[in-house]
Formats: sequence, structure tokens, C-alpha cells
Amino acid sequence: MPLAFLAHDPLAGTLMLLALLWLSAKVGGELAVRLKLPAVTGELAVGLALTALHGVWPSFPAVAESPGAELLGGLGVVVLMFAVGLESTVPQMLKVGAASLRVASVGVVAPMAAGLAGAWLLLPEGSPFVLDLFIGACLCATSIGISAQVLREKGAADSVEGRIIVGAAVVDDVLGLLVLVAVSGLVATSGAGAPSGSLGSELTRTLLLALGFLAAALTLGRLATPRLFRLASRFRGEQVLLPLGLGFAFLLAWLGSLAGLASIVGAYAAGLILEPAHIEDLERRERHTLEELVHPLVTVLSPLFFVLMGAKVDPTALFRPATLGFAALLALLGVAGKYVAGYTGGRGTRPAVVGWGMVPRGEVGLIFVATGAQLQWQGAPLLSPDIQAGIIGALLLTTVAGPVGLGWVLRPGKAS
Repeated sequence: MPLAFLAHDPLAGTLMLLALLWLSAKVGGELAVRLKLPAVTGELAVGLALTALHGVWPSFPAVAESPGAELLGGLGVVVLMFAVGLESTVPQMLKVGAASLRVASVGVVAPMAAGLAGAWLLLPEGSPFVLDLFIGACLCATSIGISAQVLREKGAADSVEGRIIVGAAVVDDVLGLLVLVAVSGLVATSGAGAPSGSLGSELTRTLLLALGFLAAALTLGRLATPRLFRLASRFRGEQVLLPLGLGFAFLLAWLGSLAGLASIVGAYAAGLILEPAHIEDLERRERHTLEELVHPLVTVLSPLFFVLMGAKVDPTALFRPATLGFAALLALLGVAGKYVAGYTGGRGTRPAVVGWGMVPRGEVGLIFVATGAQLQWQGAPLLSPDIQAGIIGALLLTTVAGPVGLGWVLRPGKAS
């Protein structure tokens, strides 16, 4: 009887698939760490392997087609961007200094231009220009988490270069998200067949909308949240901080999507707004910071997103010589674009350290690809399987190259 019940349980298949995803993500991440690589590299590789297994053995679960895993992976992205926002505050963004602003600006413009050039050279003739723009946008992102870990391991987190890298990454996140919003809006408008003359005005409107949403969220949010969370500190129930924090993040993510922006923009803004001073009463009462409470959720949910990203890549497309060549050239251009930014750090800094510190794309670039995978161009997906595989391959290469290069130049006598 119990076996018969399990056989008809609609959750049984999803539960088994989620168990497979979480366990394989942990194994893949562990193998990557043992190879001195970021854990996200192993999680992507595991997803790719699961899809390959399904191709060879059709009865093996189709990971990329699971609605339950897709939902949890989507939640993982929102929670991840909320956590990224919590790591910085608006005052910190205003105090990052001219050096960080220069590094971030060049670190967005140079890879964007390099990606545009690479896409123009490699993509077939007749490909839409918005596709070139999107590929360039994917090379703008920086994953500070990977570089920060290397800086901590090498004892350079408090160095001048370390502070510049972290400050530039904060600005880079905002600039990168604005680029993603602008390109996504342009794709939506162009793909719908809007007259070419209106594209410039539509792009301007999208950018103004994004800036307006961020400005309103950061201004009104910073005014309202201290009062709201002061009121919440009077609740007599236990474990109030995490549900309220997540509810606030999901609310802003929803409002961002209503405004025509990606939900990750709203989640990131929510993290920026919730400064420690606003929630210190609840944090003192619960003896944990909001970052500490959110971290386990990120640990649980974000690997699902990365495994699913790997599972959505066609293995046969990724290992084609043309796709590998495309990925290698994009990675080379992406590394060069970020490395050049290191030379804008100013006197007294080591350009190689700053440049390599800005190279890793990691989870931020993959979020960009996930957004692009949902875009339509004239009724068809903007990213073909080959192009999506090539971009992910390039992001993987930069994710590996960044910490390797940064660790090398931080060796004594290497980056003087």
C-alpha cells in the first residue's frame, strides 16, 4: 500500500530530481574546489553531465525540463542578488572613490566593446545587432565573490588594490545591470518589429525607467524601511527578521518586473536599501545579522540555478570546434577588457592585481545569460543553442582564469 501511494504521489518525481540536483551540485562543487577552481565551475559541469546522461540514456531524468527545479532555481537567483545587495550599502557606493569609479567604468565599456567586436567577427552575416549587444553585455559582469576569496587567502583583502576591486565591483554591478536592462529592452522592442527610428527613444526610455526605479527604490526605501523595521521589532513572535527581509526583497523584485525590468534588479535594490542601521534592533534580538540568515538560503538555492544553467547547454553544441573557438575568443576578449581597467586605478596601485581581480564573471554573468535565454527575437529565442553554449563556455574560462591569474600576480615579487 505505501509503495502504491508513492507511485501515485505527484511530488515523488520532483523530490527525486531535486535530491539528484543538490547532491550532484555538492559533489561537483567539491571536485572543483579540490582542483583549486571556484565551486560554480563544478556545478555548471555537473549540469552539463546530467544533460549528456539524458541524451545517452533517455530514461534518465531531464533536468532542464523540471518545473519544480526551474522555480527553485529562479528563487535562487533572486535570493542571490538580494545577498549581493546586502554586501554593500548606498553610503559605501558613494564613497568608493574616483579610482573605483574609473576601474568600474572602463571595466564595463572595454569588455562591451570587445564583445561587440568579437560577435561581429564570428557570428554569421545577417545576425541582428542586438545579439552582438547582448553578447557584449554578458562580458560586462564581474563576480567579486571569487576575487574576494583569493584576496582573503593571499592576505591582500585590505590592500589598496583590494579596496579598489571591491569598490569597483559594487559600481560594476549597478552599471552591468543597467546595461542588461537597456539591451533587454532594446531586444524586446526590436523583436516586436518596432520602426528602426524609434529604437533610440525606446532605449532611452528603458534606461530612464531603470534609473528612475532604482532612484525611487533607494530614496523611498531608505526613508521607509527604518520605520517599518522599527515597527517590526515590536513583534513578539520569534524569527521575524528573515521572513520580513525576504518579503521585502520579493516585493521589490515584483515591482521591478512590473516596471518592465528584470526581477533581479529589484532584489538587488532591496539588499542595498536594508542597511545594518535600519534593522539593528531585530539583529540584536535574534543575535544574527540578516546576511548570516540569508546565507544558508543562498547556499541551498543558488547551486540549483547553476546546475540548471549547465543542464540547459547542449553538450554536442559546446564541444563543436566552432563553438569552442567562439568561447575561447570571447574569453580572451573578456579578460583583455577587464585587465585594461586595472591601468586606471591610479598611482601606487598594481595594475595587474586590479585587472585580474576584475576578470571573473561567475554567477553574475550566468544570470545575464539566463535572462537572455528568455528573450525572443521575431518569435524565436534570441540565443541559439550554439551561441548560448559559446557564451557559457567563455564565462567558464574567465571564471577559471580570474582566480588563477590573480593568485599568480599576488605571489611575492610578481606584481610590484
